Amino acid sequence: MKYLLLIYGNEEKWASIPEEILEKERAKQDAWNKRYHGTGELLGAYGLGGESEASLVRTKDGTPFTTDGPYLEAKEFVCSLYLLDVASAERAREIAGEMPWAADSGVEVWPVLHDAFGAGPDAED
Repeated sequence: MKYLLLIYGNEEKWASIPEEILEKERAKQDAWNKRYHGTGELLGAYGLGGESEASLVRTKDGTPFTTDGPYLEAKEFVCSLYLLDVASAERAREIAGEMPWAADSGVEVWPVLHDAFGAGPDAED
């Protein structure tokens, strides 16, 4: 079963962390990434750009158009995502609880219910 882990943040928060602390935290996260990639449970880990780098695409009358940023109502936005392939929800939560940022930001754990290109609960054998 696949699970998506999400970490939220905001540009103000990241800018407020001293560089020496940020370097140490990144090293911890890199070690976590390597550990679970090595077990085969971490399929991908992605850090996202800030909200000033994001864009929103909509379609109106069949024509796509783009605007700057997602214009979030919340202060925080998804800043990192991780894709796991594990045996159970309990295992996904266990791995999420070992993530270095879990103490500071919390980690959302979402089951992936459909995989358009691979196995999942909807896949036919």
